[in-house]
Amino acid sequence: MPVPKRTLRTTVRGRLRPRHTILDEEGRVLGVLTVRRNRWGLVVGADYHPEKGEILHVRRDPGLLRAQFSLWTEGKEWLGSSLRWHIGRRQIDVWTGSRPYRIVPRRGLARGWRIIATKTGEAAAVQAPLIGRGCTLVQHRKMDLELLLFCYFLGSLSLGESLLPTSLDVLESDSTQRPAAAKN
Repeated sequence: MPVPKRTLRTTVRGRLRPRHTILDEEGRVLGVLTVRRNRWGLVVGADYHPEKGEILHVRRDPGLLRAQFSLWTEGKEWLGSSLRWHIGRRQIDVWTGSRPYRIVPRRGLARGWRIIATKTGEAAAVQAPLIGRGCTLVQHRKMDLELLLFCYFLGSLSLGESLLPTSLDVLESDSTQRPAAAKN
């Protein structure tokens, strides 16, 4: 794995309306992501209030599918949306207008998610400890902080589902082993 370009940490406080404080490498606060719920407890969105810069709003798109959210700026500019096609499938598709991403569970028995760019591979990872609520966001390739936070929000909603390995790892390992077998 390449050397990380940036590593962020999160601390989480609260149960019904969790507040995710985003910290940089030196421990300085970059901003706070606050999850919003309706009166029945369903997550309807989140707001990210940075120390400097524009406030971001994540809102649930109308529909019955899980992880169907969109990311907007304070000036009502659309930055991205997500869709999870099936309740049993642990892949979340993210569109930003310029390039698509996939959010899939980390390899092996670990909690967390990988953010995969279609053409360049793993762009970032959200690593969570087996016990505890904070996460580490490791950025491997160039990507906007807004997109990284959006993927973190989506992954944090279903962090327990990322514990088991995914079938996508089998497909990836088969594709890397085939060329080596063909050379022999």
